[in-house]
Amino acid sequence: MLVTFKSRSSSDIVMFGDVATQLLKLMGQSGDVPGAVAEGDVQNALAALEAGLAARPDTGSQPSAGDIDEDDGSAPVSLQTRALPLIDMLKAADADNVAVMWEQQ
Repeated sequence: MLVTFKSRSSSDIVMFGDVATQLLKLMGQSGDVPGAVAEGDVQNALAALEAGLAARPDTGSQPSAGDIDEDDGSAPVSLQTRALPLIDMLKAADADNVAVMWEQQ
């Protein structure tokens, strides 16, 4: 499943469903798709997401040898890194006082 985040203040963001659900739950949402954060609640959702990411043990940690992909030698992408486009969208939506919505694609 893919989830598309939409807001009038920025371009759409498409994420894998499992990543989107994790981020939605960190935002204080149920994780259900579709859904939305009203314009007056965007700032709280952003603060909850940033706090939730900061509290995760994997934030800022270096990958261990077991985390390296043996096929190409790359490390997995952290949830913090995957959250950056959504954080930017929430900041723009808060500045423009608009809602953020998400739906299954």
